Amino acid sequence: MPGLGRPAAGPVAVGLLLAVGLGVALGASACSIAGTAVGGSGATAPGVGGSIGVLDAGFLGDDVSPSPEATIAPEPGSWGRVEVPAGFRVVVVRARDDAATDTIVGAVEAWAVRVGAESTVLPAAADAEELIATFEQATAADADLVIGAGDGVVDEFAYGTAQHLDQQYLVLGAQLGEPTENVTSVVWPGATFRGTGITDDVQDAAAVTPARAGDAVAAGVAAVLHGVTGVVVSLPEPRA
Repeated sequence: MPGLGRPAAGPVAVGLLLAVGLGVALGASACSIAGTAVGGSGATAPGVGGSIGVLDAGFLGDDVSPSPEATIAPEPGSWGRVEVPAGFRVVVVRARDDAATDTIVGAVEAWAVRVGAESTVLPAAADAEELIATFEQATAADADLVIGAGDGVVDEFAYGTAQHLDQQYLVLGAQLGEPTENVTSVVWPGATFRGTGITDDVQDAAAVTPARAGDAVAAGVAAVLHGVTGVVVSLPEPRA
């Protein structure tokens, strides 16, 4: 009714409001994908300084925004153009000393030397109680990424990672049954263990080769840097 309430907005005012709203929406959309570059010119990971390069389109395929707990199967080498920022720090947690775990830890250390990252490998845990303490020590180190080496860490990571949602974790050669969005896993045939009582798949030590472990580290870190987290990365068959 005339004379009551605020005066009606004219066409010009309405147009301005629509323009402002559209600009805000576009800005928010741009922010939501910042830090992930697929086939582009590079990006900067949230919380990590420096360029992180790009993921080739074959890393994600048609599903550019995989849902949490999804399994993705990147094409071989599709993570090869990802760059690790200077000063990137990882801490490695291992549950035991065995050939398969040694291979994974060695792959992490070799990767760190190659890309100029800083890696700290904590001593193997003697039992479950010590593994809990080691996990907490790694988390308290405030590293960019805490890496769990092999199937022996799965049960503790399944519980502990959900208590520290502000920390990124990467499990190599095994996976969590119900990962939160801060946990990424890399698996391949013979290295797919999901946890005690969940599956019967036992790690095949012969499947954990330096080449497979090396690809797992590179692909897993690439996924984390580009915000593709909370998923399982299933490595492709090795190139002939």
